[in-house]
Amino acid sequence: MVKVIVCIGSYCHLKGSKQVVDRFRELIARDHLEDQVELAGTFCMGICKDDVSVTVDGESFSVSPDTADSFFAEHIAAKISA
Repeated sequence: MVKVIVCIGSYCHLKGSKQVVDRFRELIARDHLEDQVELAGTFCMGICKDDVSVTVDGESFSVSPDTADSFFAEHIAAKISA
């Protein structure tokens, strides 16, 4: 199970966290990964960067709504395929 946490705090909300969460949900459903990806939200993680703060199995990243698809493929779907 890959654990993905998206910050939904004020800063990340302004940077598009809702769009990132919505897109991750769509990609999880599209690829039928509901039993392999745990998607959760949390308030400020204290790792604010340029875009929305996201952790995948504890590793921190910065994701924008524009990069959500490529991020999902590279850092989430690839972990499941490995």
